[in-house]
Amino acid sequence: MKLLDFLKEEWVIPELHGTDKLSVLRELSGVLTQPCKATSPEELIEVLLEREKLGSTGIGEGVAIPHCRLKGLDRFCISFGRSKHGVDFDSIDQKPCHLFFMVMAPENSAVENLNLLGRIARLLKDPSFKRKLMGAKTRKEIYEIISDEDERY
Repeated sequence: MKLLDFLKEEWVIPELHGTDKLSVLRELSGVLTQPCKATSPEELIEVLLEREKLGSTGIGEGVAIPHCRLKGLDRFCISFGRSKHGVDFDSIDQKPCHLFFMVMAPENSAVENLNLLGRIARLLKDPSFKRKLMGAKTRKEIYEIISDEDERY
């Protein structure tokens, strides 16, 4: 399962403007509203916030992977965002998050969802990959970095 099967270049946000968890979720949801066939970003945010109540998706080391399973969705959709300043995302290490992969999954995709989340987490364990993402100048460059890393693993 490759990330680029579910992430389009136009769903990459090179500089998030949000300064808190809710505003970041709103930005990341905004690019996925139409692909997820939602009526508004708030529809997605509601489900994401329910998931956050189970525990923060800020996994530490500057990374967050907000995710949820969505009724009526027939395929995965992923957006990516970067915050150079960092955002308090209630991360497990209490440090700001800079790199965000949002995963919207079909409701009945438990195994595939875990596999995809695990793949993202493994990719983001590589410090050089994170440095490249943080140093990229454009949306296209970020997408190409993700593409190259996705192909290598």
